[in-house]
Amino acid sequence: MKPIIFSENASADLTAVLGELKFSSLFILTDENTKTHCLPRIEELLPSNTTFLTIEPGEKNKTIATCMQIWAAMTEAQLDRKALFLNIGGGVLGDMGGFCASIYKRGIRFINIPTTLLSQVDASVGGKLGVDFQGLKNHLGVFNEPETVLVASEFLQTLPQQEIRSGYAEIIKHGLIKDKTYFESLDFDNWQNSYWSPLIHHSVSIKKEVVEEDPKETGLRKILNFGHTIGHAFETYFLDGPRHLLHGEAIAVGMICEAWLSHKKLTLSKAELKTIESALLKVYGKIEILDTDLPEVLDFCLQDKKNEGKELMFSLLNKIGDCTFNIPITREEIRDSIAYYQNLTHS
Repeated sequence: MKPIIFSENASADLTAVLGELKFSSLFILTDENTKTHCLPRIEELLPSNTTFLTIEPGEKNKTIATCMQIWAAMTEAQLDRKALFLNIGGGVLGDMGGFCASIYKRGIRFINIPTTLLSQVDASVGGKLGVDFQGLKNHLGVFNEPETVLVASEFLQTLPQQEIRSGYAEIIKHGLIKDKTYFESLDFDNWQNSYWSPLIHHSVSIKKEVVEEDPKETGLRKILNFGHTIGHAFETYFLDGPRHLLHGEAIAVGMICEAWLSHKKLTLSKAELKTIESALLKVYGKIEILDTDLPEVLDFCLQDKKNEGKELMFSLLNKIGDCTFNIPITREEIRDSIAYYQNLTHS
C-alpha cells in the first residue's frame, strides 16, 4: 500500500484501503468539528464493527488526559492487536490518535485522514506523533508511520478561511527552506484563490524527500523547523488566552523573526529578508506583541526539542531555498529578533 494516497474521492479510496487491510475491528477518532463536517462523507462505507469516539477540538486538548480518555474507550471496545485505528481530523488529532494507537497494547495499526490544509501538507508526512505536556508542545511522543495517509482535498471545503490560511504557512515554509522557485510561484496577494491540489502535492514531496533522508531528525530534517522555535513559543504562550493564535499564524511570526536572525548570523541578504517579510505580512498581517509577553516566550524557546543542553539550536536560511541547521542562538538574539518584528510597520 502507498504511504500517501492523493485522493479525488475519499469514500472510494477508503473503501479500497479497508478492503486491503485485514482487521478485527475499526476504531474511529474524530473531534466535534470533523464528526459534523467530515465523517458524513465516508460514514456509510464503514463496517458494522466500528467504534466511534469524538473528542473536543483544539491544541489545548492535546494532552495525556485526552489520551487516557481515548485508551479507556479502546479498552472498553475490547480492541485487540489486530484492530485498526482511523484518525479523521487535523494535525492535533493525527498526532494524538497516532500516539494512542502506537502505545495501546504496544502498538496497533492506524490510518490518518488529514482534513485541514495544515495537516495535509505537514503532519501527513514523517511519522511524528505526540502530545503536549505541562504546557510544552509535543513534549511526549514517538516516531511511528501510519499504514497509509489518505489526502483528499475535498475536506478543505469544510474549513473556515482562517484554518486554510494557517496551513498556508507551511507551504510558504517549504519554499523558503528547499525550493525558491516554488516560493516565488506562490500568490501572496490572492492566496485565498490558490488551486490547492498541486500545492499539497508539491509540499508533501518536499517534506517527504527531507524525511526520507533523515527519519529520526538527527540532521537534515531539522530544516523543517525553520520558523518553529520562536513560532511554537508564541503558539504555546497565547494558547489559552484571548489572543489565541493558530499554528500557522504563530509560525508566520516565527519565520519573520528567524529570517532576521538568518540575515544577522548567516548570508540571507537584506533584500531577501524584505521579500520574506512582505509575503508573510500580506497574508498574516502583524500580531501585537507586548514587552510583557517576552520573558515567558523566551522561556518557552529554551524548552525546544532541538536544543542541545542549554544551547538553543536554530534552523536558519543561507538564502531563500537553502536552509541549514544547528545554528546556536542566544536568548538575547531571540529577544532582538522579536524586537525587530515588533517594530515592523504593516500598511
